[in-house]
This record gives sequence, C-alpha cells and structure tokens, in this order.
Amino acid sequence: MKGLYCRAATDAEPKFVIQETSLPEVLGSHQVRVQVKACGLSPLDLKLLDDVGIQRDLIPVGREVAAVVLQVGDKVSFFQPQDEVVGILPLDSSFSGLCNTIDIDEHYLVQKPEKLSSVCVAGALRDGLGAHTALHTHARVAAGHTLLVLDGASPFGLMCIQLACHHGVKVFTTSHSPQQHAFLEQLRPSVAKVIPVFKDPSDLLPAVLEETGGLGVDIVVDSGVRLQEEKSDAAKLLPHKHDIISVLGVGGHWVTSHQDLQLDPPDCRTLHLKSASMSFLNQEVWTASSAQQGRYLHVLRDIVEKMSAGILRPQPEEAVPLYEATVAMETVQRQQKRKAVVQF
Repeated sequence: MKGLYCRAATDAEPKFVIQETSLPEVLGSHQVRVQVKACGLSPLDLKLLDDVGIQRDLIPVGREVAAVVLQVGDKVSFFQPQDEVVGILPLDSSFSGLCNTIDIDEHYLVQKPEKLSSVCVAGALRDGLGAHTALHTHARVAAGHTLLVLDGASPFGLMCIQLACHHGVKVFTTSHSPQQHAFLEQLRPSVAKVIPVFKDPSDLLPAVLEETGGLGVDIVVDSGVRLQEEKSDAAKLLPHKHDIISVLGVGGHWVTSHQDLQLDPPDCRTLHLKSASMSFLNQEVWTASSAQQGRYLHVLRDIVEKMSAGILRPQPEEAVPLYEATVAMETVQRQQKRKAVVQF
C-alpha cells in the first residue's frame, strides 16, 4: 500500500512524496487495525519534531483520521471490528494517515457518532482539540467570562467561538476581510462584537475597551502575534503583543500559539500589575506524553459528541481524492490553504 511522506531538507522546502509501505505481520496486543475513510492534512511542524528528537528521512503525513476497525489486538477492550472511530496519530507514528490501512494504539481513538461524517470530523478534530485545550485546560473558561478570539473566521478561531458561546461566554472577535466579517456577523449563537481589523489594525484596543467599559477581557486566544512592524499585509493583521496585554483585564489570561514569543520587562511588569497570566498552546502534548491519556480521550469524546450534536459546526471542507493529496499538502504547508481533507 502507499502513503504520503515528507522528505525534509535543511536548505530547501520540504518535498512530499508517495511511498510504498507495509503493515507488520503481527498486530500488537493493544493495537487496532483500521481502514481509513478520511484524513485531515495540517501543516507539518518540522522544528517541533526535531525538538522532541524525531528524526527520519521520511516523515509520515496526515494524522487526523476517521476510520473503520478491521481487526483488534488480544488485549483491546474499547473496540471491536466494524466500529467507526476517529483519532489523531501520535507524533512518532510510522504510518501515514493516507495509507489505506494502518495500525494504531487503541488509546488514541474514540468512537465516531453514526451521524457525524468522516470528512467533517477528520477536517475539524485537530482544531476542536486546540479550542478545547485553550479554553478549558489553559483558560478555565466559565459562564460570564469575556473572551477575545483573534481571527475568528479561521478553523481554529471558529471552534473557539462556538465552544465559548455554548458555555455562556461573551465573545469578541476580529475579521481579516469583508467576507470574513459578513460570515462572523451571521454566526448563531452570535458574538458580541466583530472588530474589522482589515480596515485599521489599531482599532482593536479601543473597540475592546469600549465594549467592556474600559475593564478589558478575561481571556485572549490568538492565532499568531506581531512582535514588530511587518511589511506583509497578512502579518499586519496580526495583533501586536502590546495590544493583547493592554486588552487583558485584571486577573486575565492570554493563550498564545506563537512559539517564539518574547516579552520585554515592561510587558512583564504590565502583566504583573494586572495579576494576569499567559500560557502557550501546543495540543501535541496530548499525544507526545501519556501522563494524561485518560483525560485526552475524554476531551476527544467531548469534541466529537459536540460536533454530532451541532454545538461545534466547522465550515465544511471540500474533500480531495487521494491522487491530489500531494498537491493539497504542498498548498497547506505553504499556508496558501489552512486545511485539506482527503477522502478514500
């Protein structure tokens, strides 16, 4: 069988190739052999893989999978053949999610609700996990809180908005284009305010302070931060770290996705004066460490159940066939497209 792999080069763009692979003859005691029905494609974080010591000539591509169980190991207790499952392959998995059949440990999978489509869940599972981690694990969100979600029309931002609205949180968000602004304005449940930063990025701080009576928000979740003056139009839409710190209220919490964020002493002083805090969002820790495996499975079940119930409603992704997977992944890796889903 064939799978999609990345050949990483230090001095060039990563190259994606179709490679032959095979299943082991013996299935592990706690492993499940599944037939993949759909696989979500997200950008590869090659630096993260290097940081955790995963160094391979060929790196498997495609980790968010929806599948049907074909065979189970002799100690598997959660699943049986013909069960429909979803999950995220661990960072050190040797299998590409674009292989027709793969082996995966049962502790990385949960049951897929019958009415939830494989394409939908494969395309949204990662963003749902990120939103749940940001709001519950890091920010301890609760009814009555105020939340600022930056770039709310992104797949991750949309999940954050819908999850927060479900818990009775007052949500503010930003839009990066007129089309995104119109989309966010029509969301139901509705957000309290959509701030059109595409018109003027400096509108963010005064708009939030006006909406909160000068108090600021309890939680900020970003999708990237601008550390200095940027020349590109896309980078200019990102909030400056000073603006994020300024919109935080007393005791507020900032969840950032920016890996290389640097805070200067005046920034730290401002956070100290507000008794505010910040944390880094890296949802890969769930599969990189087994310390909270039971909690991780609980989170995955909660996400797929909320999708099935219509609480989380990701924007539908148009599935691409397997023969277009290489081109689709190249587009995603260059960030010309945020997400792609391959359907079998």
